[in-house]
Amino acid sequence: RLGAGGPPPAIVSTYLGDDITKYLQAFKESKTAVEYVPAHATCELGVDAIAPFQTPAEDRNRTSPFPYGGHRFEFRAVGSSQNVSMVNTVLCTIFADSFAQMSDAIEKGAKPIDVAAEALDKHWKVIFNGNNYSDEWPVEAEKRGLLRLDSGVEAMSKLAEPKNIALFERMKVLSEKEAKARTVVMYDHYTGSVEMEALTMVDMINQHIIPSVKNAELPDSMVSDLEKSVSAIKAGLAEVHHASDEKAKALKARVLRLETMEEARTVCDKIEEVVPADLWSLSTYKELLFLDSHQGAE
Repeated sequence: RLGAGGPPPAIVSTYLGDDITKYLQAFKESKTAVEYVPAHATCELGVDAIAPFQTPAEDRNRTSPFPYGGHRFEFRAVGSSQNVSMVNTVLCTIFADSFAQMSDAIEKGAKPIDVAAEALDKHWKVIFNGNNYSDEWPVEAEKRGLLRLDSGVEAMSKLAEPKNIALFERMKVLSEKEAKARTVVMYDHYTGSVEMEALTMVDMINQHIIPSVKNAELPDSMVSDLEKSVSAIKAGLAEVHHASDEKAKALKARVLRLETMEEARTVCDKIEEVVPADLWSLSTYKELLFLDSHQGAE
């Protein structure tokens, strides 16, 4: 949704909260199963008409991509424009495969408690109850050996990796051809979205920002900087179009969107600061945020 620095984090971990983490830690070490009794806190709203009531004491960590929220886990790393069907397909396939591995071990004679404790030992590294946006977490995650994917294009490519194709085929969910086809579709969708954004940016610069600079009689160097930005975006688009395959196009599109267009944005922002408001033909953040105060104004 907001990239690697905001939700969803580039590193997938799970938040359990202190209570259930301590419970599982004790189980993992003792291999003794006891009932988990979650702690509760009293919530007082300060309203006479509403009596105090009990709520689970577990905090809901909103920086975690996969937090435990009391009676359930939430997967909070789905993009705002993303269809959740494929996400749920992947998650359910992972769950089914994990349960199958556990049931196979138990059916071969292993004790259920031993199987559960072994799974916790093996995957304990994914539990993180801290701030997923902190500078320290990526360093710690690397030490734990967790996968870090800062690039959406890189993340897309994981769907067609041999180990993941083997998982889908083993669970009879997707064939190799189907997994690779979906990966190509994701590449193409990403590239097409970036292309539309780039062409829109070129139009905005040519049709609005450059005329605003000229009308304000600002230095010609500003127009030159804008023209260079337009040329750089067009050159980036040409590289996308001439790339050898869908993945290569998506990788070029990523550079265009996150580097070339960001540089052009910086140029435009600096110019917006000095163009008089009455000569700036694009809507500003102030006008968009406070639309009611601008509607109907002359």
